[in-house]
Amino acid sequence: MRAANIVHLAVKELRGFARDPVLLVLIVYAFTLAIYAAAQAIPDALHDAPIAIVDEDDSPLSRRIVDAFQPPYFLRPRLIGIAEMDARLDAGRDTFALDIPPHFQRDVLAGRRPAIQVNVDATRISQAFTGSGYIQTIIDDTVRDFVQRRERDPRALVGLVTRVRFNPQLNQAWFGAIVELIDNITLLSIVLTGAALIREREHGTVEHLLVMPVTPIEIMLSKVGAMALVVLAATAGSLMWVLQSLLGVPIQGSIALFLAATVLHLFATTSMGIFLGTLAPSMPQFGLLVVLVLLPLQILSGGTTPRESMPLVVRDLMLAAPTTHFMALAQSVLFRGAGLATVWPQLVAIAAIGSVLFLISLAQFRRTMARAGRD
Repeated sequence: MRAANIVHLAVKELRGFARDPVLLVLIVYAFTLAIYAAAQAIPDALHDAPIAIVDEDDSPLSRRIVDAFQPPYFLRPRLIGIAEMDARLDAGRDTFALDIPPHFQRDVLAGRRPAIQVNVDATRISQAFTGSGYIQTIIDDTVRDFVQRRERDPRALVGLVTRVRFNPQLNQAWFGAIVELIDNITLLSIVLTGAALIREREHGTVEHLLVMPVTPIEIMLSKVGAMALVVLAATAGSLMWVLQSLLGVPIQGSIALFLAATVLHLFATTSMGIFLGTLAPSMPQFGLLVVLVLLPLQILSGGTTPRESMPLVVRDLMLAAPTTHFMALAQSVLFRGAGLATVWPQLVAIAAIGSVLFLISLAQFRRTMARAGRD
């Protein structure tokens, strides 16, 4: 294996990539607008939810409940009549509609348990689920404070002091931006390498490579290295300009350590892209394979849902995926400021998985090249 051959072939790959406007636009979009949109449109975040209230009691307590719903979680409540409630929900003008019954304050002070009806538009499923919990908490706190006639219970013997670490503002946009960046690193590294191999086959340049004094491992390393370099450069630019400058995401740890881990992750995912590219005879079939592989990697890696909430068999199975370890490492480094002494197990796991994937992909790539030579 000669390093010069790998460099020349990698330069050829980069030139071919630069002449493809579709891939260029995809790279720019994935590491700019896609990350910004994911950070600003977190689906399970309650923000400016429209709410209407029917106040049939018109008491000090019911008015305090109305005043308790404030931005940014809810829009200022709209007071309506009971006859308007169903029509407004049917028209989609409100996500939540509360009906405070008559004599509500009197029943509360008498020790009875009156019920407030909450109508929810379940077509807005994410806000409906999250907002129902917010409404329950707001009403409970307001009624308790009203009954006690003060904001805090003087009889409380223990005070709870909450200290939020790593994300003190509880800003879901910070978490969403990091997860989207990691997902796009995985997506683009698989797609670019697989597409480069299929492009060689569709353009008929595989035969040119076969007559050149190069080996399959040199060809494969050139494709892996070139596409990994493109994604790595886009990742570094996205971290500095999109996450830090535009979104204001505080990076607590070492960016150099994260980029070094990204190189290992790219080694694994680009090898996976080569393997999928050898299996698919055309670009449409390659796209279908990518969907089948990419969705489990993104959903079950711990970015979308915590791994602790998954079945044990799924958790054990996903330990063989590089995204699982890379997601844990990225969160540790970028959010918690972890150093090499903390994340070295993830680095070792990614390197081991990448080596296995590279060897499997190399064997499949050699069979593909040999088959093309016979044809």
